[in-house]
Amino acid sequence: MKTEGNLIASTEKGLFCPAGGIFIDPWGPVEQAVITHAHADHARPGCARYLATPECARLLRARLGPGISVQELPYGEGLKLNGVRLSLHPAGHILGSAQVRLERNGEAWVVTGDFKRHPDPTCQPFEPLRCHTLVTESTFGLPVFNWPDPSDVVADINSWWRKNKDQAMTSILFAYSLGKAQRLAAEVDASIGPIFTHGEVERMTAVYRQAGIGLNPTMPLSDIRDKDDVVGALVIAPPSAEGSPGLGRFTSSSRAFASGWMQIRGNRRRRALDRGFVLSDHADWNGLLDTIFASGAERVWVMHGFTAEVVRFLGEKGVAAEELESVFT
Repeated sequence: MKTEGNLIASTEKGLFCPAGGIFIDPWGPVEQAVITHAHADHARPGCARYLATPECARLLRARLGPGISVQELPYGEGLKLNGVRLSLHPAGHILGSAQVRLERNGEAWVVTGDFKRHPDPTCQPFEPLRCHTLVTESTFGLPVFNWPDPSDVVADINSWWRKNKDQAMTSILFAYSLGKAQRLAAEVDASIGPIFTHGEVERMTAVYRQAGIGLNPTMPLSDIRDKDDVVGALVIAPPSAEGSPGLGRFTSSSRAFASGWMQIRGNRRRRALDRGFVLSDHADWNGLLDTIFASGAERVWVMHGFTAEVVRFLGEKGVAAEELESVFT
């Protein structure tokens, strides 16, 4: 891939803006890192300085330590770096998630980071941006990934929880501890019963509350004193907690997973889940393509996920598209 003269270069440490001297979501420690969001595969420890939205900065300090150096840049505000104007814009992925826009001499590049197009009460909605070159994720870049209406999915979760409660069962819902778990805590019907959270989920949930995000009341699992406390309750836990002693103590439970990967039925069977709810914090196939075409980009770089399939499709539509290598699939 030719990178000479480009605003962004693909390097062994990740995306780099030579003129601005900054990396975007670098794969290891660097001097200056612009972070699109606080998930571990985008926000790596050890960088000398970080740049992020104020909301993302809260999460970075919680994840990487309060002593890290983070410069906060609110959405839409510009920062000049050696002739390059950098700004951050809502990506709709999780709290504080951002697209990175770079402009120099009238040429604009946008790095989407992870993004979604469906509404989410726990983060700012995605902001469409126009650019000459778009660097996009493609986590769910296949036509099979076509998300149902999220409100219907949440209603289905509530129905499952209510039925389990009527049968004196605990509803264990697996969801990623940062982003998805808080989205669920905000949207489920808390009138059904109490909501308990795994320790890592509760830690991230506390940051959301500090940022002023409205969530239903939750209680950490560590507060449970009697197994009867969770009969009829909803427990939100990360997938890594599956099979742990803490979740194995419930007398009777139903287990489910909320993820875009639940679109593939085999994923649910392999995990021996009772239910799979298709709820994603990424764009689906249509959302991905709508975003690419709406950007007006003359060139598209594709990374993370089904890159070859997206590049092939765009090529058939006459769009100049290329794959970017990444240490993360």
